[in-house]
Amino acid sequence: MHEVELVQLLISEIKKCGQPFAFMEVCGTHTMAISRYGLRQVLPDNIKLLSGPGCPVCVTANRDIDTAITFAKIPGLILTTFGDMIRVPGSKSSLAGERAEGRDIRVIYSVLEALEIAKQNPSREVVFYAVGFETTAPSTAFGIMEASKAGLKNFSVICMHKTLPNALRALLDTGDLGINGFLLPGHVSAIIGAKGYAFLAKAYGIGGAITGFEPIDILGSILKLIRQQTAGPVIENEYRRVVKDNGNQAALMGMQQVLTACNSDWRGLGTIPCSGLAIKADWQEYDALRRFEIELDEPVEHKGCSCGDILRGIKLPAACPMFGVACTPENPIGPCMVSSEGSCAAHYRYREQ
Repeated sequence: MHEVELVQLLISEIKKCGQPFAFMEVCGTHTMAISRYGLRQVLPDNIKLLSGPGCPVCVTANRDIDTAITFAKIPGLILTTFGDMIRVPGSKSSLAGERAEGRDIRVIYSVLEALEIAKQNPSREVVFYAVGFETTAPSTAFGIMEASKAGLKNFSVICMHKTLPNALRALLDTGDLGINGFLLPGHVSAIIGAKGYAFLAKAYGIGGAITGFEPIDILGSILKLIRQQTAGPVIENEYRRVVKDNGNQAALMGMQQVLTACNSDWRGLGTIPCSGLAIKADWQEYDALRRFEIELDEPVEHKGCSCGDILRGIKLPAACPMFGVACTPENPIGPCMVSSEGSCAAHYRYREQ
């Protein structure tokens, strides 16, 4: 069957459902794909898609951004991080603003680049600001191991990685979402495996479908979730070409060797127990938060920004009074408009209302 015909068939099957259901995607790449392909527009009105805390940049709390900014102000220090973090506003500034003031802040694409910068600048401290879910956490762990092998003494990491399963628990524990199922992330699931979500069906009675990023993937998973409303909640792996039941064991072992679970602050969700990753004591010489003493003021939230509500799925971007007016990709007020995976950025780019 031709791809277009299969898409049309899936849409036709979905439209046979007359009951109202709400499904949440918890992957920033899914958020962008749904907007890019106009999938909300082809679904019947009774099927709602909500965007959850699937963008690691978006869920980074102001305090964590302020931490990176404070490090960047240390004389002689080189701060390295991924490009999406540069423009995210903290309480009073952003890394982009600090770089404009002369701070040495460099965009990298891999932790290995940060190691190379440390090798090239032996008299300066090089700090990697590490943000991301289970997808990027293994590379940070292996980067720390590589730094140890190379004997680098001027390299350390601000570890702000987060893990997704406990965030889903926190979402459901609020009890006010009315979610009927989850479109589960492909990238994160490739690391943790399909079994990492078993608790959703067992403890909460809510099913999920791990899905890829093409229209057929997403629409097929939506149809699976609709059918689960009658058959019962399960975790279905619709992305078997990438995701295995037990995940990527080599990546998981690397994480477990270097990183340990810790409480973490999520924008819109608050502090979630055991939802973050910290550097283990055995590797503390590479933990920037232990190596440097910094002082932080109380974080200041931006008045009127609805990112927290959007990340919890209780508000769509267009419902924010600043969306597309005061808050645009050129002048972002909140992180959901900064990241390419942010819900606000996706809605704005593809003019979803």
